[in-house]
Amino acid sequence: MSIVSLSSSFINHNSKLYFSKYELNLILNCYSHGVSKGNWKDYSINFDSYEAKFCFYKHTSSAPEYALIKYKKNKKNRFFYKLKIGQNNKKELKNIIDIVSFLKRKNIKIV
Repeated sequence: MSIVSLSSSFINHNSKLYFSKYELNLILNCYSHGVSKGNWKDYSINFDSYEAKFCFYKHTSSAPEYALIKYKKNKKNRFFYKLKIGQNNKKELKNIIDIVSFLKRKNIKIV
């Protein structure tokens, strides 16, 4: 009988930055609101060791309309968020609730 153990170096090298359950719940709630309004059709989620990215697509074959990015600075446990609008504009905020509120406001159409 052999015992397999994971070394701490293996665990540290494979650590990825991800959205928490609370954050993902906020983002998916916002996404479903945009889908119900007919503004978004698809999404993607990407994770790596430096950032987690949730992209909102208006059409499946195009570039993302919005990209919500969570990242760390200087290997500290403090997280920051930024919203990439289209290809160029970036909006940096410290709170995910502000970004989700901004996205929900963009989906409201006054008739």
